[in-house]
Amino acid sequence: MKLKLLCFLLISFISFSQEKEDLFSLIEEDNKQIELLPERMIFTQSLLWGEKGLLRKTGISPLNFENRQKELKLRKNMLTAHQAIGYLTLASMIAQGIIGGKLYNGQDNLYQTHKTMGTIVNIGYFTGAGLSLFSPPPLINKKVKGFNSIKAHKMLATVHFSAMLATNYYKDKNRDNHKAAAYTAFASYATAVLVIKF
Repeated sequence: MKLKLLCFLLISFISFSQEKEDLFSLIEEDNKQIELLPERMIFTQSLLWGEKGLLRKTGISPLNFENRQKELKLRKNMLTAHQAIGYLTLASMIAQGIIGGKLYNGQDNLYQTHKTMGTIVNIGYFTGAGLSLFSPPPLINKKVKGFNSIKAHKMLATVHFSAMLATNYYKDKNRDNHKAAAYTAFASYATAVLVIKF
């Protein structure tokens, strides 16, 4: 009888210990720190918003749950502005293309208008690019397999960003290169806007 009681107590103690361990492991899992930053970020986001980014080091935006919530709202607003400015920039590029075409066909009186419109396109373009490149990172940035509209948009962004730099570089140096770069910038930019929309 004592042996049975001793065995019962021993088994009860062992199962209570296991339950206690399971309970503590659940509590520990709940207390694990939530990942506040994605594993992958583009270098401009990492420069500002990364764990050792400028805004963290200066104390402007310490890395914590409350600040990340604010940053995600800021990200949404910045990307919404990026999209709106993108449409305005596309319209400006179309107008610039029309003016540029007339200028190349001999209407020299449009030179100043072309130059002014070029400034407007540049302000819109690089403001929109900055809003995208320097927005806070998302909470999760998973690598998606296959080709999709976001990947196409990013690939085209590399093309039109380079073409915009070339357009500005050649504007007073080489008329043909300037024209080719401008057409490349417009075509890739318009396609980048369309792939996101459809």
